[in-house]
Amino acid sequence: MSAPGGLSLYRRVTGLVAAVMAVTGIGLGVVAASYARGAADDAYDRLMVAAALQIAESVYTQDGRLLADPPFSAFETLALAPDDRVFYAVAGPDGAVLTGYDDLPPAVRVDPPGAGSAVGDGTFRGVPVRVAAARRYIPDAATPGWVRVALAQTNEARGALARDLTVKALALLAVMMLLGFLAALAAVRLALAPLARVERTMCERDPKDLAPLAIETPREIGALVGAINGFTTRLSRHQAVLQRFVAEASHQIRTPLAALSSQVEMLAWSETGTGPEAEERRARLTRIRARTRELARLTNQLLDHAMVSHRIESVPFAPVDLAELGRQVLRDAASSAVGSLSAPFELDLAFEGPETPVLVLGDAISLREALGNLVGNAIKHGARARLEIAVRDLGRLGEIAVIDDGPGIPPEDRERVTRPFEGGPGRGERGEGAQKGAGLGLSIASDVVAAHGGRLAFATLADGRFSVSLTIPAAVATARAA
Repeated sequence: MSAPGGLSLYRRVTGLVAAVMAVTGIGLGVVAASYARGAADDAYDRLMVAAALQIAESVYTQDGRLLADPPFSAFETLALAPDDRVFYAVAGPDGAVLTGYDDLPPAVRVDPPGAGSAVGDGTFRGVPVRVAAARRYIPDAATPGWVRVALAQTNEARGALARDLTVKALALLAVMMLLGFLAALAAVRLALAPLARVERTMCERDPKDLAPLAIETPREIGALVGAINGFTTRLSRHQAVLQRFVAEASHQIRTPLAALSSQVEMLAWSETGTGPEAEERRARLTRIRARTRELARLTNQLLDHAMVSHRIESVPFAPVDLAELGRQVLRDAASSAVGSLSAPFELDLAFEGPETPVLVLGDAISLREALGNLVGNAIKHGARARLEIAVRDLGRLGEIAVIDDGPGIPPEDRERVTRPFEGGPGRGERGEGAQKGAGLGLSIASDVVAAHGGRLAFATLADGRFSVSLTIPAAVATARAA
């Protein structure tokens, strides 16, 4: 579902989804890391507070003096982190350290509210530590007051726990994000399926089919399908107008040209007399007749070219019998030769082909115009005494050739003569005012056969005759390929 010169809609949507999920994943990763650190701190803080309270409960008085005997169980739970070091201190009401590290209380500033506990961060002997503090009021001492317990632990174990929780959370998050992204891809593809169906329908449709699309689509792309249908409707209407114009213009232009040619022919044959003035009038009439013929021929070719170009783009192909087409064109050529008032030479016309139909898939009118132009070109510029139309069934191809006994076209000029208004030197020209073969006959034939997926070929046969052939895919082979 891609468009030339732009990124596909599917890639745009999936890219946007991927970007959103990536930003979301980064945010969730930061939150997961923060949560893991908080969970690790909370777990170890609870152990430290419990240990600090146990130590505080171990303070007692003896003979008015304060004594502290921290229980082993208070440190046993903290020993679950073997890589961490533990520091503690128990200070009396006067601030003197009863047991533990003498320099610990001044180093940490975590004071619990009343007879409670508190946790905070600190630094002891240059090492970051987590500190838990607890207080207990001793009334029966020589100097009653609050006993303060400080318990510090390094952060290796809680850091390792936080990293482990973070890695596991990120792994779970990555799996969820991947599954979510795959689900999003499937959802996007499913959502864009109607567009793919429209694309597939347009690609499978014959280029000449301008009927509106009749497919069910969601409301979101209904406007797009409506715009396509509106465009094809307008294009079909414009093509119909153009077709009518070409048909009417062809009739309106050809009729006066034919009448003019007839009048000139009749005037030329009725011209009699002798002397220099009569000869000069006859010469002028001869030039007028030649120019009229050229004008009529060129006008007809231009109209034929316009008509063929339009039909190739708009008319659907159907099976065409090349053998019957060749016979029709040959009959038309014979009728034209008989009806001409100034046939310059006698020409034998022949047809060679199978009795069974040779079917190709195409437009009968366009193929007839192409073949008629080849025959007309051969009569005017090639054939001396014989012209033949030959049809052959080549299996997957059908071939129809126009063969004459003229000089043919040199190999170096064969590509050039298929271009509009290019002359073909070497072709035997007849008639006054011939324009060296310049015209659209071979160009029309080349365009028609190319539109039918075929080939226009020139060949000099073994007996010296010249052949121009049209090779077109057979109707059965085209149907199988489709």
